[in-house]
Amino acid sequence: MSKAFSSEVGAGSREENASRQKSDYDVAVVGGGLLGSAIAWGLGRLGKKVAVLDEGDITKRASRANFALVWVQSKGLGMPAYTVWTVQASQAWSRLASELKQQTGLDVCLQQNGGFHLTLGDDEFGQRTDLVKRMHNQAGAADYKMEMLSASDVKKSLPLIGPEVSGGSYCPLDGHVNSLRTFRAFHTGFRAFGIDYFPERPVSAISKSGGEFRLTTPKGELRAAKIVLAAGNANQTLAPMVGLFAPMGPTRGQIVVTERTMPFLPHPLTTIRQTDEGTVMIGDSKEDELDDRALKHSISAVMTDRAQRMFPHLSRLNVIRSWAGIRVMPQDGFPIYDQSETHPGAFVACCHSGVTLASNHAFEIARMVAQGALEPELVGAFSASRFGGAGAANDSGY
Repeated sequence: MSKAFSSEVGAGSREENASRQKSDYDVAVVGGGLLGSAIAWGLGRLGKKVAVLDEGDITKRASRANFALVWVQSKGLGMPAYTVWTVQASQAWSRLASELKQQTGLDVCLQQNGGFHLTLGDDEFGQRTDLVKRMHNQAGAADYKMEMLSASDVKKSLPLIGPEVSGGSYCPLDGHVNSLRTFRAFHTGFRAFGIDYFPERPVSAISKSGGEFRLTTPKGELRAAKIVLAAGNANQTLAPMVGLFAPMGPTRGQIVVTERTMPFLPHPLTTIRQTDEGTVMIGDSKEDELDDRALKHSISAVMTDRAQRMFPHLSRLNVIRSWAGIRVMPQDGFPIYDQSETHPGAFVACCHSGVTLASNHAFEIARMVAQGALEPELVGAFSASRFGGAGAANDSGY
């Protein structure tokens, strides 16, 4: 699968147009986080009448645990199609940032001049070198130009690295954004496109009759010709209601944020980035827990210790915020995009990389939903049928 996923938007079938006339909405998107917001915005951009049903800010949004990276390197080992999809998203991000700013006036502060993954000591450098080779050797993977650099070469771009840094990998397609402002921009765009956002409306039941979907919420029923399940970890419960399968393995992550400091990090790292506001974010933990009410200080200590070893001057900064968040994670770490055979017009989208893939969700997934079908290359690569088990047979086959 070397080609990008793209085609023109169709006019819609006669059956679809008839369903639209009697439904409240062309499409109901279940989930108002970054994933659902990107898809809904993209559908509104195509002139569709869209409703977003969301639990609201009381929900445990994955956005609270994201690191705001637009990241390519290291993604796709074991699934070459994911490298193609990720590179396409990275290349489309400048277009997304430009359209959001033009529409809403909000600058999402996209910086895309390459990113690093630094290693400490010879063993880590060797392990990273091996990973880069394995990524490059995958048949069908995209060329994401990831390369290994020595410590002296890294120092040319990151002069404040510490003596323990042995080098690292670099990818010119990597970058980062202000993810919270991106989220705000999507929701600001909702108003311009006439998209209806309904907070505090978690969906408890979905049925289909008369060519339309009926979604049950605490504040009444809503009808739509099509639905997109983009509710993160809740997709695991919602998907079977429309003959789909979304096996999730959610994880917890912790993030530490320092006080503002001088600009010193012109490139983001896998685990450290300096925001457009001057603070430093640190975070690379992964725990098999679903309780985000408490922090494990031992984990924060390891993260901050590694950060200081990479950039010794960070030891002088105060930590101003630290929190844990539940991340969306399909069981194998790769995205799930599917459409239902038993309930035509129902789609599901699950992914861990909601920031990186936001451009694909806004431009490509939204276009496919508007057309009424996911493209065969996408379904063939990312269908949940790859997991086998109950529910997968009903599908159309980080």
